[in-house]
Amino acid sequence: MATDLKALEDRLWAAADELRANSNLSAAQYRDPVLGLLFLTFAEQRFDAAREEIEAGAGRRRRPGPDDYQARGVPYLADEARLSKIAKAPEEADTGKLLDEAMRTIERDNTELAGVLPQVYRRLRKSTLVELIRLITPLAQMVKGDAFGMIYEYFLAKFAMEEGRGGGEFFTPGSIVSLLVEVIEPYHGRILDPACGSAGMFVHSAKFVSRHKRDPGTELSIYGCEAKEVTLPLGKMNLAMHGLGGDIREANSYYEDPHEALGRFDFVLANPPFNVDRVDKNRLQGDERYPFGLPRADNANYLWIQLFWSALNEQGRAGFVMANSAADARSTELEIRRDLVESGSVEVLFIDARHIYRQIDRAHRDFAPDQIEFLANIARLWRGEPIEDTAGSPALLAKQFPDERYVDVPGLCKVATIAEIEAQGWSLNPGRYVGSVTQEHDHEDFVEKMSELYEEFTTLSTKSADLTKKVDAVMQGLVD
Repeated sequence: MATDLKALEDRLWAAADELRANSNLSAAQYRDPVLGLLFLTFAEQRFDAAREEIEAGAGRRRRPGPDDYQARGVPYLADEARLSKIAKAPEEADTGKLLDEAMRTIERDNTELAGVLPQVYRRLRKSTLVELIRLITPLAQMVKGDAFGMIYEYFLAKFAMEEGRGGGEFFTPGSIVSLLVEVIEPYHGRILDPACGSAGMFVHSAKFVSRHKRDPGTELSIYGCEAKEVTLPLGKMNLAMHGLGGDIREANSYYEDPHEALGRFDFVLANPPFNVDRVDKNRLQGDERYPFGLPRADNANYLWIQLFWSALNEQGRAGFVMANSAADARSTELEIRRDLVESGSVEVLFIDARHIYRQIDRAHRDFAPDQIEFLANIARLWRGEPIEDTAGSPALLAKQFPDERYVDVPGLCKVATIAEIEAQGWSLNPGRYVGSVTQEHDHEDFVEKMSELYEEFTTLSTKSADLTKKVDAVMQGLVD
């Protein structure tokens, strides 16, 4: 692709964020209008790409309608729903009203998008809307296909970071999702996410299938639940941006089971909310989805884990994010964990990836593509599967697994027996099993690092002394 996608994403975000900074909107209020405009641009590009072929196939006797486009997985756009037309509206036009009407028209003509698209544009200042349209509309000529989905995910990630802790409720960092997907390998079958947020688990599963030269539309059947009404549209729009279909419903998975999930799924992928309290356990009594019992602790972590386990069929695999504390939780949670291990449903390959990461900035880390592939290849070696080498992991593998076969590596991975897990009090904390690796420290590196730290300490101490003198002077002036 001629366009540098990363540079384009950064430039778009910087410009969009500057507009928000000069508006009266929070990141949460700004998110939906921006993502909606990205969707409009993407939908128009797909509509135009399919239009000529569809019209030629229809002939002169009839005009193609919504069904013709939807049969190809393309949203149908009436003229008044096209962003390019809205962008050319007269200066006196009510831009917010035109955009809200465009969204309503698309939902009317494409029933799978009903209730999904934002209709909040009249709340925004016209000047902000006009600049956003000017910023986003040219994307149709700059990027194609999957790039739109990547930009959408990039913006989701940025909004999640801006919203802080609340952003984690609808977005899981891409490298975490990729690692889960690479380990459980969802090539084909039914896939469930009972806390699906913005549907990233499904999107990355589809990318995995595509990378292995298969069609995710035919290989995967997507099912999801999302408890928050305001988050549900993000997931449905994300699927649409990637040309995917699925059955995502608003439901609280503790109490509701709209997909009749018991034993039905080949794969479960999820990043549920951690350490949730005040779940009404009286409503869960007798629910077969909690076969190991209800924990006495006012904490839902082991409710989620049982929901994942019970949704799987005999050959099913689950990959999920969970609070560290769940690996060593005591009392009835320990009993549930013991029963899970003894049932044979927990694969006891332990991988400790705490020391494998890429530093993004002072506050954020992720996994680089070669690190994701390396970690997933450890699981593949253990299963006796061929390794993958498309992301640059062979160098890492050669260092730890020179014979390309699985072995326990101190500080990295170990296969533990049930007896070993029992001896550790049924803990599933990888650090208890993999141990640590002895490292030789380079004396020169140590001296150099200490010199740098001392220099930084001296500089900060000098600044601190200068500030102290200034504060003393100000205080003395106030006293005098």
